[in-house]
Amino acid sequence: MPARVVSLVPSVTETLLAWGVTPVACTRFCEQPDLPHVGGTKDPDVAAIADLAPDLVVMCVEENRREDADALAEAGVRTAALSIDGVADVGPALRMLAALVGATPPADDLDRLDALAAGELAGPGAVRGGRPLRAFVPIWKRPWMTLSGGTYGSSLLAAIGVHNVYADAEERYPTVTLDEVRERRPDVVLAPSEPYPFGERHVPLLAEVAPVVLIDGRDLFWWGVRTPGALRRLADQLTAIDPGG
Repeated sequence: MPARVVSLVPSVTETLLAWGVTPVACTRFCEQPDLPHVGGTKDPDVAAIADLAPDLVVMCVEENRREDADALAEAGVRTAALSIDGVADVGPALRMLAALVGATPPADDLDRLDALAAGELAGPGAVRGGRPLRAFVPIWKRPWMTLSGGTYGSSLLAAIGVHNVYADAEERYPTVTLDEVRERRPDVVLAPSEPYPFGERHVPLLAEVAPVVLIDGRDLFWWGVRTPGALRRLADQLTAIDPGG
């Protein structure tokens, strides 16, 4: 089984460390200052990775580029790419990851993910007034961008009874205007700390659309061992929001 693993996915790095598997390197976005960094998710240092002679480089279809996977393959480095489009994909992906790296994750963790995928562990407090909360989730500014229904973040919100007002968008990450958002009448704006670092300074502008809740972007976009706790934390943040209130 692979002993030397490079992770190019923040979610994977966090999950591996939780399992007691320390990658030999990761990206600068993985928030692990004590580990060697080999570039970013979109611009990994292929030569540096090859010099580490890893047994495996773990990638993700959503976050990493195919051309970098091809470059690593040309350098003789074995890669594996996980695909996550929703909460239901997390359990199978983690089982695949565990098999690839020779880890034995706690059975309870995988059982919880299976229950989430089956809709058995929806978080509390996200549904009010007989209908789901309607949320706008900005992920970028200049231009304003959001996420569609075919993404992990949107699926995570759906699991706690929150409807993404751009779930019907054809593009995966559509560009929008705040005027267009207002027309969709969201109950709340969920402003994540990443990929764009939304914070208190953005609240007055976003509050012109709907009440604003600042959320941890990792909880919305990092999947893996974080997923069950992220659902609980996000649901708890929304308990005071009343649709149409």
